[in-house]
Amino acid sequence: MAAKALQGLKNLPVSERKIDCKPGLTKPFLSKMNGIAEDRPPQNPLSLDQNHPNGADDMEKPEAERGVIIEIEYIESQDLNHVTDVDAVLKSLLTGLDSKDWVSVCDALNSVRRLSIFHKEETLHMVEKVIPLVVKSLKNPRSAVSKTACMTSADIFSSYNDQIIDQLDPLLTQLLLKSSQDKRFVCEAAEKALVAMTTHVSPTLLLPKLQPCLKNRNPRIRAKASMCFSRSVPRLGIEGIREYGIEKLVQAAASQLSDQLPESREAARTVLLELQSVYTKSEPVESEEEHPEAATWENFCQSNLSPLSAQAVLRVTNVASAAREGPVTGS
Repeated sequence: MAAKALQGLKNLPVSERKIDCKPGLTKPFLSKMNGIAEDRPPQNPLSLDQNHPNGADDMEKPEAERGVIIEIEYIESQDLNHVTDVDAVLKSLLTGLDSKDWVSVCDALNSVRRLSIFHKEETLHMVEKVIPLVVKSLKNPRSAVSKTACMTSADIFSSYNDQIIDQLDPLLTQLLLKSSQDKRFVCEAAEKALVAMTTHVSPTLLLPKLQPCLKNRNPRIRAKASMCFSRSVPRLGIEGIREYGIEKLVQAAASQLSDQLPESREAARTVLLELQSVYTKSEPVESEEEHPEAATWENFCQSNLSPLSAQAVLRVTNVASAAREGPVTGS
């Protein structure tokens, strides 16, 4: 019986044979971008056949949509070249950044980097429109686009400094997110962008933007924000810390001492030790008769923090002070 059925199947034309294939056995198409393997949709052989009803349309699509292997080169800032025709690039820049073709978006992001480094003045008037599109690229699920957007952010910070402070909030939020929960090579690029931000943006303008992030519900975002906070506070200097308000800075750092992630707690310790040092150096300036409650670091903490927070801060700073003084030798 089975033999007859098999013989009947052989006699059928190929087009009438029903073949049942198990789903999920197709091997995903992979390509490497700067050494990082990324998923690609399997190339559809029908899309290469122009006689197929959809073949001609598929051939007109960008290569990135046709499953063609594409390699994106991540160029370091120092290796970028200047733009030959600035006006032409500026005219097509926003269209490229908003393109549906991810390769075009990467090209446009690299153009933003080159313009920011070599043609800052000519591009300044477009920064307000460019940054929201860079933020859009940071949200892109394709890692190549996201990493290139992180590198673009770093170059924007390095070039424009405080000039982008009004557009900083959405950029900061996405960079904190990317640095805490993405693929490793994207996280590293986001970290570099955050370092560039804390290096090139004035701490007096940046700290008010960072402080709300210290209360974010996501502990990883809080940790990254704490690290940015700890890098920014020392840049204020003694006079800058006093003008900004040492009380506000101590309160912000104290709130991170009990955070669940060690990165947040360590960043808070670093800030508190810096603030204690500044307070000690500036203490003689204040008259003890006028401010008796703030005469010592201990009294200062107890006056400006809750009892539990003051205890935690003093424990950290006292241990560090004892370690600096070294072991006490007996007589």
